[in-house]
Amino acid sequence: MHTTAYSNTHDATSWDGVCIADGSTFNDFMANEVASRLHDGAGKADFTSHLNSLASTGFAQDSLQAILEAEQPEERDWAVGEALAEAWLSREHGVVWPWNMERDKRTPQASLPGADLVGFVTQGSETRLALGEVKCSSDSNTPPNVMTGRHGMTRQLENLATDIGLLHTLIRWLQPRCRGNGAEPQFNAAISLLLQSGNKAMSLFGVLVRDTQPDERDLRKRGQHLGRIVKAPAGCRLLALYLPCQIASLPARVQGGVT
Repeated sequence: MHTTAYSNTHDATSWDGVCIADGSTFNDFMANEVASRLHDGAGKADFTSHLNSLASTGFAQDSLQAILEAEQPEERDWAVGEALAEAWLSREHGVVWPWNMERDKRTPQASLPGADLVGFVTQGSETRLALGEVKCSSDSNTPPNVMTGRHGMTRQLENLATDIGLLHTLIRWLQPRCRGNGAEPQFNAAISLLLQSGNKAMSLFGVLVRDTQPDERDLRKRGQHLGRIVKAPAGCRLLALYLPCQIASLPARVQGGVT
């Protein structure tokens, strides 16, 4: 499904360019793993089951069906790109997502503040907090503009590595979403490790989704810059995912179409 176009490191930061091949494996990945992540398949099934148990009459069932059919599907290409990045990190790097941020939306197609990626990753015998950002870009510039500037990925990853106030906010958001369920042991292990390391032992991920030709300049200078900021025991991994299709076609791909 993929090949490595380039790979490099600078201290605790690494960067890789990955070319994803077109074909049935990619199509299945989009229509299944990415679609489930985008639409929160597990949460949707639980939501439907719970409400079905409350609809005890035919009229109530009709009312429930109206609610279910009123769902507004996510069709923004960057949102599909973000789900693609999450599914890729799960598939290829073993990152576990204890909570789908889709559940926190208050309005249709909302964009939530904070880190795009919040989860856990096991490295050897250690479970670490995994935080990160995702950007999609068809920009012909290398690096694309989404990597630089005040709201670029590089600055966002810097903040995750150094801003203790932001770290507090993310941990406070995550804790009640892990408490009392299967994610609690991972939360306890990851945060214990973080505290014992002076709030340093975490894994940062930056995923750039591209529909251009692979070019290490997309990540090299950003990786070198972050290598001077992110110090062990923290680690930072930058990934550029080079798609076999246009970013604009991702919504169709996730629905099982090929354009």
